[in-house]
Amino acid sequence: MAIDQLTKKPVVLNMDVGEKILQRFGEIWAIPTLFFIDPWGYKGLSLRLIGSSIMNWGCDCIFFFNYNRINMGLHNDAVEEHMNSLFGKEGADTLRKQLQPMQPYQRELTIAEAICQSLKEIGGTYPLPFRFKHATGKRTSHHLIFVSKNVRGYSIMKEIMAKESSTTEQGVPCFEYDPATIYQPLLFDLARPLDELEDMLLDEFAGQTMTMLQVYDQHHVGKRYIKKNYKDILLKLEAENKITASPSKRRKNTFGDDVKITFPPKQS
Repeated sequence: MAIDQLTKKPVVLNMDVGEKILQRFGEIWAIPTLFFIDPWGYKGLSLRLIGSSIMNWGCDCIFFFNYNRINMGLHNDAVEEHMNSLFGKEGADTLRKQLQPMQPYQRELTIAEAICQSLKEIGGTYPLPFRFKHATGKRTSHHLIFVSKNVRGYSIMKEIMAKESSTTEQGVPCFEYDPATIYQPLLFDLARPLDELEDMLLDEFAGQTMTMLQVYDQHHVGKRYIKKNYKDILLKLEAENKITASPSKRRKNTFGDDVKITFPPKQS
């Protein structure tokens, strides 16, 4: 079908990212929209831009976060204004001080955490980063960061990103694409994230009775576990008599959203 035959024709804009495009967002988008923002670097990428994209009901955003250039830019006076618009002036100043003594791997985690916290401050309650590595697997290339005001959108994107992850550890996705991981399987087999989830659930929900869905909704935000991970570990805990599940008679190896779980109280 030709574009001119569409009932709703696409809107194509060609302008520098700045105040004009922010005004344009407010004029033409009042329907649920998924934005993809790729600034080809970092010029024009700002908290105001991201905030305006998720302002309306049902609007979510995915943006390209050029970690390498932003990492260098945080200590470059020539692009200080750009960094301040991305992290906020106060946030950027705090981040610069935090990064001074850090090793490269610590810097990346700190910068990723800082942008996610900045997004929360403008109403992006549910940020979710996905990391891409270079072909060698030794360095990060960039991140795609999803941000939403709604936990439902966050949960859907979490499942999508989980499927695109290069590796899983005990079925827990890594939330990164690393072309080199097929050559390093042992590194990923050594981690035991489901064991950690078991300990967390027994500790955080001790003495409570709740459904599987309530456990998932209250616990998964900000963690890399997906719904299947919770069901798997709850099945394991039930088999080991560490929790009580109702109804106890169900189809084999199933754990429905409405199954009620009673966690034992903490041992004194």
